[in-house]
Amino acid sequence: ETGISHRSQFRRAEKRRIARAAVDAIGAAQTIFLDEGYTPLLVAEEIARLPQSLTVVTASLANAAAIAQAPQHSALLLGGRVRTRTLATVDHWATQMLSNMNVDLAILGANGITEERGLTTPDPAVAEVKRSAVASSRRRIFIGIYTKFGITNFCSFARVQDFELLVTEEALPIRQAHRFALLGPQVKRV
Repeated sequence: ETGISHRSQFRRAEKRRIARAAVDAIGAAQTIFLDEGYTPLLVAEEIARLPQSLTVVTASLANAAAIAQAPQHSALLLGGRVRTRTLATVDHWATQMLSNMNVDLAILGANGITEERGLTTPDPAVAEVKRSAVASSRRRIFIGIYTKFGITNFCSFARVQDFELLVTEEALPIRQAHRFALLGPQVKRV
């Protein structure tokens, strides 16, 4: 698993387009869970520019800082052990906080996504936070570059069917996008 600084060096323009498309899909949501990672950080930067007031729950220190700088929004940082690689909180403190929330929309990334195994990540503690976010949210959007598709990691945390929208880049082959869409979510290639 790579860290944020490494991830920020690749496919930047594509990740920025994905972030904008995710923010465009927020709709009437007033409370949002925003995942850890570089693309979610770009989503946080886009949310910070929105005029409407939102409450953003996140495990990411970087996301919380980006949202907290926008006075119209509220940033709620989950507690827990901070992972060195991503500067995000994990473990029972984070999952317990999430279990008491009802979030309108979760915007989540993954290290891999397949039709059979769903969304996956290599770290069990991260998977638990993501699983709690899925359980606490009414709507869910996946964000990720095309290289995440067809990859399976150690821990599954959600099924493709749990999501209303998968936002990726145009490099994802149309046939592959269609196979994922058959499972239920809209697949948006930007």
